[in-house]
Amino acid sequence: MGRAEQSSGEIPRRPFGRTGVEVSALAVGGYHLGLVKTKREAIRIVQEAFDQGITFMDNAWEYHDGLTEEIMGQGLVGRRQGAFLMTKVCTHGRGRKVAMKQLHESLKRLKTDYLDLWQIHEVVYDNDPELHFAKDGVVEALNQAKKEGKVRFVGFTGHKDPSIHLKMLRYDYPFDSCQMPLNVLDGTFRSFEQRVLPELNRRGIAALGMKSMCGDGGPVKKRFITPAEALRYAMSLPVTATISGFDSLKVLRQNLRIARNLQPMSSDEMQELRSRCAEWAADGRFELFKTSKAFDGPIGRKQHGFPPLIAA
Repeated sequence: MGRAEQSSGEIPRRPFGRTGVEVSALAVGGYHLGLVKTKREAIRIVQEAFDQGITFMDNAWEYHDGLTEEIMGQGLVGRRQGAFLMTKVCTHGRGRKVAMKQLHESLKRLKTDYLDLWQIHEVVYDNDPELHFAKDGVVEALNQAKKEGKVRFVGFTGHKDPSIHLKMLRYDYPFDSCQMPLNVLDGTFRSFEQRVLPELNRRGIAALGMKSMCGDGGPVKKRFITPAEALRYAMSLPVTATISGFDSLKVLRQNLRIARNLQPMSSDEMQELRSRCAEWAADGRFELFKTSKAFDGPIGRKQHGFPPLIAA
């Protein structure tokens, strides 16, 4: 995939698939904004990230009951025009009307009248593709939102199983993007990198990576990989953007330094790192979001007949 990297010291920019748009190669993950100690600091993270060259903003209607969309909306006041703003629709199998109601709420929280990207959130159950493409399903809402000018581009996300992503792609719907976990452990365990990423590149769909440090930083905490190695690996893949969660200004500034000084890994370097981490990846202990329903959202669990999670 062709890239339009900027000069050293700036956040690289890359093509957003076949659209002709360019975005920052590092993106602000919306979920972690709800984990920041204070709302004031969370808003500051959005502002500083944008001011330092991160234009791509990720979010979802259901994150922290709408709090993170509100934070991002406040953080982008006066900055909206230069941002590439994405949020996700969280129908989990419910239909077009639910989706359009969520879109209205998201736009209000985000203080905007349109989205650059609207993605179907958490496609993680085997029957999700059938539900989403059913008559009056969420895909019809994507079409309606684009027709009404409320959304520029559309896509879908998920963290569970590469085969579910491939099932979504077999409908041959003109998705502009697809989001999935991409990290060095994924490279050898139930791998989106090996199975889905090549298909996205073949179709010209913008590949969006998430969970570069496995979502909770487990590999970094166990010290068999550094934050720089983890983020460099993820950003060296043929992806449009790597979505990274910042729960403090310290973490934001750490990742900004890595991205600004990005030297993409060679294929040999990437293979060496995959091999070094393969034993840690083998049983999925650091990617439980692929193997356990405990990591699926409460609305999706309910829609698919699973009981609510009970805190230990």
